[in-house]
Amino acid sequence: MLLRQLEYLVALARERHFARAAEACHVSQPSLSAAISKLERELGVPIVSRGRRFESLTPEGERVLLWAHRMLADRDALRQDLSRMRESLSGVLRIGAIPTALPVAPLLTAPFCERYPHVRVTLESLSSQEIVRRLEEFELDIAMTYVDGTMRAMPLYEERYVLLTPADEEIASRPVARWADVAALPLCLLTSNMRNRRILDGVFADAGVQPVPVIEADTVATLWAHVATRKWSSVIAHAWLQMFGTPEGMRVVRIEDPQRVPRIGLVVGDQEPVSMLAQAMLGLTRGLDVRGELERMLHKHLDRREL
Repeated sequence: MLLRQLEYLVALARERHFARAAEACHVSQPSLSAAISKLERELGVPIVSRGRRFESLTPEGERVLLWAHRMLADRDALRQDLSRMRESLSGVLRIGAIPTALPVAPLLTAPFCERYPHVRVTLESLSSQEIVRRLEEFELDIAMTYVDGTMRAMPLYEERYVLLTPADEEIASRPVARWADVAALPLCLLTSNMRNRRILDGVFADAGVQPVPVIEADTVATLWAHVATRKWSSVIAHAWLQMFGTPEGMRVVRIEDPQRVPRIGLVVGDQEPVSMLAQAMLGLTRGLDVRGELERMLHKHLDRREL
């Protein structure tokens, strides 16, 4: 028995007309009639006295109608109860994030904590492979990682790549840098075991070049510390500017668009049920403009150059 069938019965009892009841339920008359007939078969009793048109409910139908009102009222009460729970959520929201997405996390966690002050948030820096494993084993509620179609995801933004280079480099004055020219610079990049680096290697390969970085680091913070010495350049994800900004004496330069643009998103595991805390984060995030916020921030750092 489906609650939808009970809703059709309540509408039919109210309207006392199959066509009007179907219109009130936003379904076709045959669909409503079929649902009522199926309900009769499932319960094993006649519910509607039929002639050429609706005549009345049978005594059994009147009893079913009474229960239908109760069950639909209980459904509405459940919805209201869950709504109140969402308003006063508590517990710990466990978030995993790839290191390169961590600078964006405050754009989500700050409004979330404001909206749900009784919820605590734990945020861990994890590899994309570890995120998949821990989601599958219910050790995480939700994660920020690359969206590749293997898990349920809500895209947040496309990862844009820009050049961070000393202001006195010739390439710093260009409106757009070529990947081949970037590869020739003394570079500081993330280590090759990090997915961001593997994506960048693929972008360079598409341009027919292979970078040989002077410095490799396994954290964005370490990379930034080296770049801030103004001895090296780096290819960075634009979202990193959200946390670290542009070091003194450095310039942000747009690089020609790559053939492939990776996306970062919020993902949950394939198992059911999705935790109420994860649902709350997804619901809140739908009302945020993360992509737009990062684009506006990038405009500021491009030093008046057009995107």
